[in-house]
Amino acid sequence: MVVGVGWLITHPLKGSVGSTDNDISRWFADQRTSSLSDLADVGTLLGETIVELVLAPVVAIVFAVWKRSWIPALFVALVTAGIGGFYYLGTTIDPRNRPPVKILDPGLDPTHSFPSGHVGTSIALYGSIVVLFWVYLRAARWWVTPLLLFPVAVLVSRLYQGAHHLTDVLTSVVYASIWLMAVAVQLFGGHPRAAKIPTD
Repeated sequence: MVVGVGWLITHPLKGSVGSTDNDISRWFADQRTSSLSDLADVGTLLGETIVELVLAPVVAIVFAVWKRSWIPALFVALVTAGIGGFYYLGTTIDPRNRPPVKILDPGLDPTHSFPSGHVGTSIALYGSIVVLFWVYLRAARWWVTPLLLFPVAVLVSRLYQGAHHLTDVLTSVVYASIWLMAVAVQLFGGHPRAAKIPTD
């Protein structure tokens, strides 16, 4: 799906979709202020790979040790690896130039606009935490559900910084969400909220 959507955007739909995407990117660039740029830096940080590499193993280990089960760790590992794999395929097979605006995040590969790795990473990380709480700590699940707003902040930040087109970030939302829930259903047996997990 990711590769197919990328091919459509960069080939047959390049003119129509690309034109609209560019207009949206220019609109975001026109809204820039120093204060908003600082907020966008924070939003981008939430989706950085290094944040995932630090927090994801901690979450996996804590839940695995607490429940005395390898399933939480496997869940986090599969979600993280899958999201990374989809991103690699998308950027490799469907190279796409960044939006035609000044990019506020320096050092980015100019042809890795599709899909958004930051958005995918944030959904994998914060989505995994929310799913694990809904499975194992139902009483506290509402306390962590607001973490799902973090990927939204990352998405807006990446558009604001000119790092991605709208279709890039929306594609990441779709594939990352589908993969997250697919892994949850396979490992936890049905809807995560109703899962019964062995602890031995």
